[in-house]
Amino acid sequence: MKKAVLVTLSAALLVSLMALKPQTPPAEEAKIKWVTLEEAYKLNQQQPRKVFIDLYTDWCGWCKVMDKNTFKNAEVIDFVNKKYYAVKFNPEKDGDVMLGKVSFKNMLNGKVTGYPTTVFMNEKMALIQPVSGYLEPRMFHQVLAYFGDNNHEKEPFDQFKEKTYPGKYTAKAQ
Repeated sequence: MKKAVLVTLSAALLVSLMALKPQTPPAEEAKIKWVTLEEAYKLNQQQPRKVFIDLYTDWCGWCKVMDKNTFKNAEVIDFVNKKYYAVKFNPEKDGDVMLGKVSFKNMLNGKVTGYPTTVFMNEKMALIQPVSGYLEPRMFHQVLAYFGDNNHEKEPFDQFKEKTYPGKYTAKAQ
């Protein structure tokens, strides 16, 4: 009986002492730094970078999967925040934006066939290429690297994916 009381008191004391231990706040989760298309245009005037635009809609299921999986991947977040201005744009709700003298919606006229679509633009806000469909984190990282480091000017994507990417990029995007 004495042993049971002693064990119970010891456990209670241990739990009490653990409660007094200072708690470290959880580290802030890394996130993509999303900006509006207007902000990306202004930022690009000051410090040129490539831009990627996530074209999504509220009803698009695969758009939600990209938000949940692809855009939360640590390697994707790191690469995007270093190399791009990232924009979320809902064509059904967001108004047209003038990029200098060019209308964004006119620039895409006929080039978007579904959602999600990721639009890649160069440092001069000129269209490089839209990429339609859901992209899992590893594939998205490959596409980011392909355009972000101008590999698209040097070789076809399939060659980049098989030869250049594995040797140059150590992403573990899964």
